[in-house]
Amino acid sequence: MVGAFRDWHPMYIDGTGHTEGEGCEHVFSASNELARSTRHASVFHRHQTIEEHFAFWDADKYAALSNFLRNHYREALTSIHTLTAELLALTDNLGLTDADFIKFHSEERLYLDSLKTPPPKELLQIHNVEVLDELAERQSEWNLAREAGNQALTTIPIGDLNQISAALSQARIRVDSAYGKLQNAEALTAHVEMQLQVEEWWAIGDDMYNKYKQETSLRQYCIALDELECLVVMRLFELSKLSLSGTGMDVIYFYLFLILILARLQTMSANWQGLATTL
Repeated sequence: MVGAFRDWHPMYIDGTGHTEGEGCEHVFSASNELARSTRHASVFHRHQTIEEHFAFWDADKYAALSNFLRNHYREALTSIHTLTAELLALTDNLGLTDADFIKFHSEERLYLDSLKTPPPKELLQIHNVEVLDELAERQSEWNLAREAGNQALTTIPIGDLNQISAALSQARIRVDSAYGKLQNAEALTAHVEMQLQVEEWWAIGDDMYNKYKQETSLRQYCIALDELECLVVMRLFELSKLSLSGTGMDVIYFYLFLILILARLQTMSANWQGLATTL
């Protein structure tokens, strides 16, 4: 997405001026109304309707072409006059030259290129936060398993050997499983922090942890939002294949998409507020 924005945005293409780049979309928006009237028509009448629509479209645009060119020419002259004066004022106040604008453009492209993928070290630091959270969870499971093991025989009648054996077996399995998971989490944490080459290992609640905890939450939110958008777009394409687009179902899915985004934003906002209170 960053690469497409950088390479094809009108601001980065010489000669585009103030064009909105939506000419084709205006044509498609007008022609979409033909779907309802031609859906159940024969092939001949469908082609005839489409051809008549675009013939009238061409005639209307041709009739208004002179006014279109005149108005846009006047707008262009006004923009050149106004923007030239503003640019001269800015260059005088900031001490800039034409070469500086080219330099700024190149630096912006380099910056946008760097946003395609986070640096490997930053990804590792975000992963370290996830590993520390998992370690804390495994430690809590291990403590609960030991406590449950110590209390395994308190509710069993004295002398019931079968229940005593079953309770001890269940407690042993739970303790062994929790301890194995804890060992794996400790080993993974040590491996990640050795890769980071940190002098002092991170702890939950310290400055480095809190900093990248926010990055982790934002990254998870962006991933979830991308997956949700992909699912909505896939469903809209399915509706289009079933000739259900424009019947209201696509609007329903669009509003559902907005509702899910708002709900997710509220959840993330609450999480960030809770994290901010702990800093």
